[in-house]
Amino acid sequence: MPDSALNQVRQRIRIACENAGRDPASVRLLAVSKTRSDREIRTLHARGQTAFGENYVQEFVDKHDALEAAPDPLGIEWHFIGALQGNKTRAVAERAAWVHTIDRERIARRLSEQRPSGSPPLQVCLQVNVGGETQKSGVDPREVFALAGAVTALPGLELRGLMTLPPAETDPERQRKPFAALRELQQALIREGHALDTLSMGMSGDLEAAILEGATLVRIGTALFGPRPPQSKEPSA
Repeated sequence: MPDSALNQVRQRIRIACENAGRDPASVRLLAVSKTRSDREIRTLHARGQTAFGENYVQEFVDKHDALEAAPDPLGIEWHFIGALQGNKTRAVAERAAWVHTIDRERIARRLSEQRPSGSPPLQVCLQVNVGGETQKSGVDPREVFALAGAVTALPGLELRGLMTLPPAETDPERQRKPFAALRELQQALIREGHALDTLSMGMSGDLEAAILEGATLVRIGTALFGPRPPQSKEPSA
């Protein structure tokens, strides 16, 4: 993994922010490390990348425990960004700093109940299926307000914003539409009294469009680590 890959992604973020009239510091880079080795994570961490996202619970547990229980723990800010089943919430609640994929009250409630009492609140985003794609997870946009109210009431969780995996699209203008829809939904929630500051949207192929529409966190894997074999039907980060 050459230094240039991380520098190139940072440069893309900077240019996109300039084009959007935004401060580059307003956009965080989340390195998506699913299927990547501990060595690759350590290498990127040594170059200043501190936030990493994982999609699969057992892989996340293995990496977290290996890297944070070592004599020289890295102190990574771990984000869980994959679909989460009710019987696997405890491992995530005990280890993650962020969860981006809450789309059911049941999952949020289990994370709340299983968050260790001595840990800071788990930072969470609601995953919204803006494209209405049946093969993808995410709450229907019409149900976001009820879910946001339920999550906000749970102890141990802090609702920070919204996340989406939009339909695959290569045209930059069409890429912007689902991101704009998520931003408008966030603004509507803010008007309802929710203190939201996070839009988790944008990946290797569309981060520029996401930043133009207000992304505050972009989830980047392929552009940092290189191509990987497809692991799911959802687009690569």
